[in-house]
Amino acid sequence: MLQVLDILKVAHRNTIEPSMNLLHLKEQHIPGSIQYVIRRYYPDQKWNSDDTGMLVYHYSPTRAEENFLELRFCISGNKYCFEKSCADCSEIPTQNCSGKHETIDVFSFHFSSTFLHQFVHNVKLSNRKDEVLAFKHPNSFTKIFPVCSRKRMSLDALLNHSYTGSLENIFTNAKVHELLLYSLECLIDEKEEGFVCKFLADESGRERIYQAREILLQHIGDPITIKELSRKVAMNECYLKKGFKEVFGTTIFDFYQQQRMEHAKYLLYEKGLSVTDVSALLGYSSISHFSAAFKKHTGLKPCDLIR
Repeated sequence: MLQVLDILKVAHRNTIEPSMNLLHLKEQHIPGSIQYVIRRYYPDQKWNSDDTGMLVYHYSPTRAEENFLELRFCISGNKYCFEKSCADCSEIPTQNCSGKHETIDVFSFHFSSTFLHQFVHNVKLSNRKDEVLAFKHPNSFTKIFPVCSRKRMSLDALLNHSYTGSLENIFTNAKVHELLLYSLECLIDEKEEGFVCKFLADESGRERIYQAREILLQHIGDPITIKELSRKVAMNECYLKKGFKEVFGTTIFDFYQQQRMEHAKYLLYEKGLSVTDVSALLGYSSISHFSAAFKKHTGLKPCDLIR
């Protein structure tokens, strides 16, 4: 049986180990977007290892276009039911269901320097996390870190959700960005720090921030103002903006724009929709406004992703 570090080292390759049976494979290779591969395995023998993550920072001082950041995870203890039509599992095998099985889930997320530039182009680099995102840290490195409860929940969600089609793409993008945020925090301190905003110490305050993000994702094609958003979550606008920035590491506007443009890439490249259709679906008043926003965010023209 492979050790967890060996799995993490090959997580970015399309290989299936002989001691594990591949149950599920999902991947995305949209140009200019997040590249990822998610695999769920059923091991032939019992697997006993701690959940582990790996952050790979590749830096080239002479070939900037080759710079990238990669996240890899190997987690165990999930359950896999071969009967996907089950709505509620009571852990008792039925005629079409063999019950629950232990699995090994392996994830690889690849972020190019071009993609990550959007997060730092207007930011004063004040810590190691910012330097890594901007590829100003002068040396390549690999960091192994434990999988905390927040990362585990995001990883589990990527394999255990009921979304399909466009909604699945929106959901997946949001979860991958959560993983990027939580993993970069490990460069500063392995411990989860307390909140600067005092109102976030209360669970109800944090719930409203998470609720706000869910509402934004539901309005990808139907823009919503911060004033409307604050009313929906019953939180002061100022608190909402400060709390959102602290919890998710980005402003409400930047998060919303980023999610819209990532979804636009999916619609253009994977679904083959026209620029006109994507512009309308995302709620833009004109194709020119959409094209300008897309170019600003991705560095590409919308037509560059049409196959």
